[in-house]
Amino acid sequence: MSHSLRAATFVADADRTTWHDETLWFVRQKRDKAVYAVPEFQELRELASQIKEHTLGRLDEYLKQFEAEARRNGVHVHWAADAAEHNDIILDIIRRHNDTRVVKSKSMLTEECHLNPHLLGHGIEVIDTDLGERIIQLREEAPSHLVLPAIHLKKEDVGATFHQHLGTEKGNHDPQQLTEAARQHLRAKFLAAEVAISGVNFAVAETGGVVICTNEGNADLGVNLARVHIASMGIEKLIPRLSDLGVFTRLLARSATGQPVTTYTSHYTKPADGRELHVVIVDNGRTQQLGRPDFRASLKCIRCGACMNTCPVYRRSGGHSYDFTVPGPIGAILSPNIDLKKHSSLPFASTLCGSCTDVCPVKIDIHTQLYKWRQVLAEAGEIPIAKKWSLRFMGRFLASPKAFGLGGKLARTGLRLLPHQLTHAQALNPWAVARELPEPPKQSFREWYARAVKQ
Repeated sequence: MSHSLRAATFVADADRTTWHDETLWFVRQKRDKAVYAVPEFQELRELASQIKEHTLGRLDEYLKQFEAEARRNGVHVHWAADAAEHNDIILDIIRRHNDTRVVKSKSMLTEECHLNPHLLGHGIEVIDTDLGERIIQLREEAPSHLVLPAIHLKKEDVGATFHQHLGTEKGNHDPQQLTEAARQHLRAKFLAAEVAISGVNFAVAETGGVVICTNEGNADLGVNLARVHIASMGIEKLIPRLSDLGVFTRLLARSATGQPVTTYTSHYTKPADGRELHVVIVDNGRTQQLGRPDFRASLKCIRCGACMNTCPVYRRSGGHSYDFTVPGPIGAILSPNIDLKKHSSLPFASTLCGSCTDVCPVKIDIHTQLYKWRQVLAEAGEIPIAKKWSLRFMGRFLASPKAFGLGGKLARTGLRLLPHQLTHAQALNPWAVARELPEPPKQSFREWYARAVKQ
């Protein structure tokens, strides 16, 4: 199913679509205020982009350095070529400790690998402890945003979910009371857990340590109570030195939620006495993207979600319309690399306005890559026949001044003479159902200019 067809369900609820759009734009405005307060923000963006470019150019070296330093610190390092291997490694670690209860902080990589269903299918209880992630886990939904996984839901939806699963009062949608109910529910899970799984925001090759950024402290609580900590890390999370980290922490929170810094920025370098720290380093298509010169810069992404908050298409179509772990503009670049045929419609879910590129904290040329993916898809024959032939026709039509002039004249005449009900009919012109065109001029610019020259 294409993005437009999946988006139709979300768009059908006009009130929710408007609310979703306004909420994310509010987050975008918070980002702007936070950015303007840092005079050197653009210099930080450029520095971060260069650090990532350098790291991607020597990724093999830094991965080996990270592994060596991590092992020196007493960390168990595992390598996973794909999602299946990642899931099997984690299941094996849990089984070797005869554990059955797991708490997990937010990790888009584990979502990408579909870790939860894999563990649940083998009798392991896995509880997402990020509030938004827990809400959608109870609802058996996927996250719709990188940073705000339940942004598609209103407080009334959360209240109904908690009433069904946590036994809160029916009709109670007070945010403070619902948060307290979640806190009490999750506290018991934290205390009972034997294994904690986390993602990795940054991994430092120089120290062999991993860094996790959260606002709720759930990762810290889970990791420090459990005997075993498993950190899932994509190969692109590396930065060379600890001194580089400050560049990214100044960019991440400001770009994501408009905060100066995340509430908790936690470093894990070595396990405490009597405990274990495992790092699972995952490829899952990343080296393939690295080998695509036009698209390798997408691996610079630090998962802030800023491109989603500003994208006019994402804000109005919802994250689930992308049918990929990472939605929005950056997801539309990453997804065809994983499955070109399945996600062939996503690079077209964009106006190419460039707003995503403007706000990206590591200066990924997102809109340019979306345009380039369209060329790849066209060459691979992965665009609908109707679109292919219509674009071919329009290319020839627009290349002919005579045909273009005649078409414009017919359109202007038709808009003046034909009834509004016909020119704006749903079946003939769905674009105009919620839009109105200006009054058509009697002559085109070309016609006016030709007459002006003669006079």
